Amino acid sequence: MTKRWIFGVLLVCLGNPAVADTQPKRDTSRGELLYSTYCTACHSDQIHWRDKKIATDWIGLNAQVRHWQGIMGQVWSDDDIVEVARYLNVLHYHYPEHVK
Repeated sequence: MTKRWIFGVLLVCLGNPAVADTQPKRDTSRGELLYSTYCTACHSDQIHWRDKKIATDWIGLNAQVRHWQGIMGQVWSDDDIVEVARYLNVLHYHYPEHVK
């Protein structure tokens, strides 16, 4: 009985090791889904941190997303373009976001 009690106390104190290794899953944004589906075949992370960035502000980033989605033959809505730009901005650029 004492061994069971000690084991029970240890489980309560230490938790379940199988659960401890799991991390909560975050929701994937629409921008991330679009980017990972249509853009990562040609773009690596290096394109976003190179010295000669074409997008130098929030408006330029939106313009580049709009430009390249058109080049790739996509017909994204304005909201989709903003979502992809927002995803890239949070991940790489950190520009102040300006709403038109």
